[in-house]
Amino acid sequence: MAISRTNKLKQIYRLVKESYSQPMRGEAGKPPLVGGGESAVTFIGHSSFLVQMAGRALLIDPVFATRLILLRRQRRAGLKIKDLPRIDAVLLTHAHMDHLNRPSLRAITREMRRRKLPAPIAIVPNGVEDLVKDLGFGRVESLRWWEQSEVLGPITITATPAQHWGARMFSDTHRGFGGYVLSAPGATTLYHSGDTAYFEGFREIGERLRPEIAMLPIGAYFPDSYRRVHTSPEDALQAFEDLGARRFVPMHYNTFRLGREPMEEPLPRLMDSAMKMGIVEKMCPLGEGESWRSHEIASRPAVKLSPWMGHPEAVKG
Repeated sequence: MAISRTNKLKQIYRLVKESYSQPMRGEAGKPPLVGGGESAVTFIGHSSFLVQMAGRALLIDPVFATRLILLRRQRRAGLKIKDLPRIDAVLLTHAHMDHLNRPSLRAITREMRRRKLPAPIAIVPNGVEDLVKDLGFGRVESLRWWEQSEVLGPITITATPAQHWGARMFSDTHRGFGGYVLSAPGATTLYHSGDTAYFEGFREIGERLRPEIAMLPIGAYFPDSYRRVHTSPEDALQAFEDLGARRFVPMHYNTFRLGREPMEEPLPRLMDSAMKMGIVEKMCPLGEGESWRSHEIASRPAVKLSPWMGHPEAVKG
């Protein structure tokens, strides 16, 4: 165990050092104005999203901080907290610091209080409640795999399995982890996997919950040992096929240096593999601050990659 922890600390030191090798890039945008019958998914960066559906606004794994203790992000968050709409709930997939960022969560609840709005609800996996109970949420609700919450009626939130781990430090292995499917009458069904390796559970999630939009991770897969807990672009494509979803929104890449693959590799590799599989029209890569909207689900977005690190720019038509 001591050797394992020593190696882990060495890896962290190397990643922290590398995270300062280039200046941060990118600029924040504005969240879209969404009508009552429309859904929108806005990419904030890494695994962070603003979801607007059924007249509600939710954040999933919101990280707005420039640093995770010492590790610095490579691209700025695509939205600013002061520009967020009223947030009804915050969903957290697990306790890792690049997903559960306490300063960001505290800043969100403070912003809602500043506007004299109700405090958001926090929805977390079982065993994570203690990490968020002092951050100003109106309520904290925990879910185990396949449990559902209708606290945000008309939205049903279903906790889904994943192949990952939940400990925030080294020994608190009791903490849960997973993803969420969000569904509501007349709305597009959305799935955020959280961090995960490829596993047979994707097929069951697809059969039971039938998500239409899948937010899936494509980074931190090298060395190959990392694929025990993360998906490569090819693994994520197999997961997407298993789910039977209609659109793939990639995440967990290009924001924090977590794996040893080049930062610019995951998205072009995903798009190349999707092209070979004949499903590139189902890919929906978003730049920070860019949104997918439900009226686009029937379109065939062409995608081009701009010069910097394979950044996606959607081209309508």
